[in-house]
Amino acid sequence: MSIALWCILVASLLPIVGAAIAKWGFKDYDNAHPRAWLAQQTGFRARANAAQQNSYEGLPLFVGAVMVASFTQGPLPVIDQLAVVYVMARVAYILCYVGNRPTLRSLVWGVGLAACIGLFVVAAKTPV
Repeated sequence: MSIALWCILVASLLPIVGAAIAKWGFKDYDNAHPRAWLAQQTGFRARANAAQQNSYEGLPLFVGAVMVASFTQGPLPVIDQLAVVYVMARVAYILCYVGNRPTLRSLVWGVGLAACIGLFVVAAKTPV
């Protein structure tokens, strides 16, 4: 299995990291109504929850981009590199979100988006 396909698994688990940060160490966490509890949070917990939600929102584009690039049999080293860049950008994104660094967060979000676009470009340049 290629590195890019492993990156799909890693990227799929990143939203759970955001959720864990939002919930970690809080005594009064309400597991019976987690969404209502999360909606009431502020500070880093609210930002971690937002990072979780955005991670889920960005996941379909990344999965599709890797699958399209793989399906067209683009150059595997390039596909793998772009997938790793996406995962690294998403990790940085979560850290920036939780750390309240909005400008840097937007920049690394753009890097992740560029990696996805790059995967589609690789697919487009590959003769099928």
